[in-house]
Amino acid sequence: MVSKIYGSSVFGVNAYVITIEVNVSQGTKYFMVGLPDSAIKESEQRIEAALKHYGYKMPRQKVVVNLAPADLRKEGSAYDLPIALGILQASDQMTTTALEKYIILGELSLDGILRPIKGVLPIAIEARKRGFKGFILPKANAHEAAIVNNLDIIGVETLEEAIDFFEGELKIQPLEVDTRDIFFNTQNHYDADFSNVQGQENIKRALEIAAAGGHNVIMIGPPGAGKTMLAKRLPSILPPLTLMEALETTKIHSVAGKLGTSASLVSQRPFRSPHHTISDVALVGGGGHPQPGEISLAHNGVLFLDELPEFKRTVLEVMRQPLEERKVNIARAKVSVDFPANFMLIASMNPCPCGYYNHPEKECVCGPGVVQRYLNKVSGPLLDRIDLHVEVTPVSFDEMTANRPAENSATIRARVVKAREVQTERFKGINEVYSNAMMPSQMVKEICVISEAGKSLLKRAMEKLGLSARAYDRILKVSRTIADLANSPDIKIEHLAEAIQYRSLDRENWAG
Repeated sequence: MVSKIYGSSVFGVNAYVITIEVNVSQGTKYFMVGLPDSAIKESEQRIEAALKHYGYKMPRQKVVVNLAPADLRKEGSAYDLPIALGILQASDQMTTTALEKYIILGELSLDGILRPIKGVLPIAIEARKRGFKGFILPKANAHEAAIVNNLDIIGVETLEEAIDFFEGELKIQPLEVDTRDIFFNTQNHYDADFSNVQGQENIKRALEIAAAGGHNVIMIGPPGAGKTMLAKRLPSILPPLTLMEALETTKIHSVAGKLGTSASLVSQRPFRSPHHTISDVALVGGGGHPQPGEISLAHNGVLFLDELPEFKRTVLEVMRQPLEERKVNIARAKVSVDFPANFMLIASMNPCPCGYYNHPEKECVCGPGVVQRYLNKVSGPLLDRIDLHVEVTPVSFDEMTANRPAENSATIRARVVKAREVQTERFKGINEVYSNAMMPSQMVKEICVISEAGKSLLKRAMEKLGLSARAYDRILKVSRTIADLANSPDIKIEHLAEAIQYRSLDRENWAG
């Protein structure tokens, strides 16, 4: 007898339906076909032990399991449950006819308990799209799948529960989650707040500008000046995620297996801070079965690279294309996968190996040329994609001990949201441009128009400060954002002047 069950496989951030056919006939041996990986081939032992645990038998006949389409490689242990149910139906140990109405997935332990799986959300979306009645999966993943409405989410803890459900001996109420209620109740809950930061008003201002225009930032300063602390608070002043952005972000985290068992929806902007020993593949994504990297996990949020010059040169250079295109393409012989990567890059670095170049109190002990060589570890093309260069100085004792109330994140975020609304209106109808930072050069000329006095100021600044040519467009983009924050339709002299000061690393005489 042949039984047919449906599972699913995830490629990139999209799911595809896999048809699992089981045939039990005369003969001997167990055959698995359809390009399964080692984890799927080993499922025979797990399935046999789980079936015996509940008093069922593994057929002592020829068992052929086919995973279709047969020319597409399948990976992972999530096919254990559908294969086990298919074997029971094909060997007449189950009489149900409802298996084909559901997507079924789950990894079995030897005693029949189901373990969590990855990529549940895109699978649930595909199941609803393809018209399946429901999704049978481990109970630990049920909250994640329940984000998708109009689909029966049946969470089971054991193989026996799944069997009893299909045989009609156990009724399981489909799990329902009020996605909008969860989303709107948790989207503004951040552990870190700018109200806890004493001093550093100039850095807060720079981060507000970055958040308002979607600009990338690099902070240069000595150890202990507060670079990491400030960067961690940046997500709290970014505009709240929209529901569509939250679903998109949750899909990526689901595929990567980064969602907790009780999590259902990523409602806050991600903040990813990889260590400087990270590899190219871990940062941008990849592998034999392509998985999202850190830059995709930071999609719609912040990627923070602490101690930027300590990262391997090759790791930093692979970010150049994603920073421009807002996505990563990973090509393999038989498959090409796109992962979204629309993130804000926040980087920090010491000004020199010892960390005290330009320090107001401590003396730098680095030899001649050492500072410049250290800064040269970060390539020009990467710096070209960073709009704001901010010098961070240590906070004085008086500022640290002052009891002056600091502005909280909610107040700053309100100004940021207002500036983003101006940009949304400005770029309405223009594909893939949502903020000032995304403007191409031609659009900068059309939108960032400055007066003759502004041109004169910018010319003097470039000559006197030794600013490079690449600073020109960046200054105009940042000045446009500053004008948006000031609710000004035109870029004024003071907006340009403030933008010019955020180009520290472009000065030819910086660091000698």
